[in-house]
Amino acid sequence: MNIEHLKLFVRLASTHNISQAGQELGLSPPVASIHIGKLEESLGARLVHRTTRKVSLTEEGMAFLPHAKQILLSVEAGVASVGTGNELPKGVLRISAPSSFGRMHVMPALKGFLAKYPDLSVDISLSDSIVDLVDGGFDVAIRNAELQNSSLIARKLSTDKRILCASPEYLAAHGYPKTPEDLKQHQCINQTGLEGWTFDTPEGDVTIKKKGAIRVDHGEAVRDVCVDGLGIAMCATWIAYKPLAEGSLVEVLPDYPLKDEAAIWAVYPSAQLLAPKVRVFIDYFVQYYGSPSYWDCEVNGQAQ
Repeated sequence: MNIEHLKLFVRLASTHNISQAGQELGLSPPVASIHIGKLEESLGARLVHRTTRKVSLTEEGMAFLPHAKQILLSVEAGVASVGTGNELPKGVLRISAPSSFGRMHVMPALKGFLAKYPDLSVDISLSDSIVDLVDGGFDVAIRNAELQNSSLIARKLSTDKRILCASPEYLAAHGYPKTPEDLKQHQCINQTGLEGWTFDTPEGDVTIKKKGAIRVDHGEAVRDVCVDGLGIAMCATWIAYKPLAEGSLVEVLPDYPLKDEAAIWAVYPSAQLLAPKVRVFIDYFVQYYGSPSYWDCEVNGQAQ
């Protein structure tokens, strides 16, 4: 059974399009169609229904799909187990990352990464949707959301520190809050899905239900309206570092840290041995975002 045929079949199951699946693997549509035909011939079963518009799996194809995925994971682990320690990884590394974080903090790191591993190339998808790594054909994903899929293996790259921010203009007009309770008298910029802010205080945890005229579902938009003086906002330091360094935002209530266990994670779909290309990617970014704190350096205007 040809491994390249299996890779194509798994991508086809996700894309429902032979041309697209073949293109992702560097195959022309006719060659991709031939490969699927050879896979079906080797199994003695029809795996896909073909129409002029799209392709769907047959009942036999659906039954075979999880086995095809497992075979590919086993092959990947086997290759990793016999790789030589001195050999640089090769091939294409497919990465999924959140759009804002990827643009601001993954893309700038690629120059150093690819200089260190010149035989690697990267294919990056920037999206705020949580993708299925196996169905999407991704080797690794960077996530800054709560991890819910227990089948994924995760390694922490960095903490994801959150702070309260406001513009000097807003604070000059409305005053500085001295305690979390004072926030009830201020306009707070609400981010969808974060209904309250919980603080670590000498009296214990205090949760404040915010009020404000603006609710938005995008972190960069929260930061931008905060810079415009429309209220107090909670921002990740990785998204607010430039305005903080420039002085167009200042930290609010620094003596009352937010209770937050957010982190930046690298996740991958196999519990077995890591492919060398994934291992070096994770190790590189652990170091890149590591101590001394990458985020604190950014806030001080000294990003790597």
